[in-house]
Amino acid sequence: MTSTFARTKRREPRPYLSNNAVIALCLAVTLMEGYNLIVFGSVVPLLLEDRSLGIDEQTTGLVGGIVYAGALAGVIGGTMLADRIGRPRVMALAAAIFGFGSALAALAPTPEFLGGARLVTGVGVGAALTTAMTLARNHAPQGRGSLVITVAMAGVPLGGTVAAFVGIFLMPLWGWRAMFWLGTAMTLVILALLLSSRISEPTEVHDTRLTPLQKFAGLFRGRGAAFVALVALAAITNMATWLGLNVWLAEAMKTRGFDLTQALLFAFSLTGAAVLGSWFTATAADKVGSAKVTIACAALTLAGLAGLLWGPSSLGAALVCVALMGIGGHSAQNLINATATVAVEPHSRGTILGITNTMAFIGSFIGPFVGGLAFAANGPDGLFTLYALAALLCLAICTGLARARKRLIADVETESAPVPARQ
Repeated sequence: MTSTFARTKRREPRPYLSNNAVIALCLAVTLMEGYNLIVFGSVVPLLLEDRSLGIDEQTTGLVGGIVYAGALAGVIGGTMLADRIGRPRVMALAAAIFGFGSALAALAPTPEFLGGARLVTGVGVGAALTTAMTLARNHAPQGRGSLVITVAMAGVPLGGTVAAFVGIFLMPLWGWRAMFWLGTAMTLVILALLLSSRISEPTEVHDTRLTPLQKFAGLFRGRGAAFVALVALAAITNMATWLGLNVWLAEAMKTRGFDLTQALLFAFSLTGAAVLGSWFTATAADKVGSAKVTIACAALTLAGLAGLLWGPSSLGAALVCVALMGIGGHSAQNLINATATVAVEPHSRGTILGITNTMAFIGSFIGPFVGGLAFAANGPDGLFTLYALAALLCLAICTGLARARKRLIADVETESAPVPARQ
């Protein structure tokens, strides 16, 4: 009687989330990543006016870039920790970290404190990005890997759009600190969802005895070394161009003679086209192959930059060129990730995505920095020429990546083929 009563009182475990629910949750996480990553750019004008903080332009640039140093550490640490405690737990921990960093930023009394807060935010963002992308990819339906990665990554530019839109109404009333408090509050909501959800991982993903170091070393066996090198170089060159354009496009177009409203329209066109175009490129990638569409996206970025350098200077023509750059830059990065995951074993997806995201954050730091040097030396033409050269290099690398992927998959299939029995 007692045992029967105990069994009836025992709480049944919550069911696991469906694949679609996991992907939606990963999108929510990357949206908050995007908000916490990009919100700094929205508050810069008020930061510089805040005499109590006492921050200048040079320090603001350093504080703005330090988040990527934290992100590098977060990608590496999150990837290694995921193999020990599982990706769902790492994603929740990462969300807690970047939410904590947002709260610290809201409380910052000095530029040094604000820089430390952004460093903490970067650690959480880096760990969450790779984890969310890997979880979403592991729950993708057969043949929909590129589309699912695109869905998950769409949260980053969407989060930045939310930050820019909310800032129009919030900052005039409550100041720049309110933006970070809002980020903290929204992150707490996402964290509550993560902690209350049960997320499974496919058996083929976690059913391995390989250590993180063995998984990493395994990627470099045979032709894998060339493939990983090309993935890394593609991520660096693409993100250097894409993030550099995000930072400098509006100022470059303003310098070319467009007014402030038109310059901001170019920035909106860049990110808007990136999000909308990514759905079409992802669908195409799942039909004809992510590596082939990556080449096309890299070519779009180059075509857009060439149009700005040598094409018509009208507003309409320039907007078309900027839209091409937006579609190409954002989609290329999504599909570089998709191409990388298709060519490795399921249990190594998190490792290869850790590499691509680490290289992407390096490119994210290099692009705006060298772009600033080119802009200071030669104005908009120098800026666009630099990024056109980077885009051309990325196109060449992506072409090589497609060939390396084909050879690598052929090798894997040969190794896994059954050996004929001797007669």
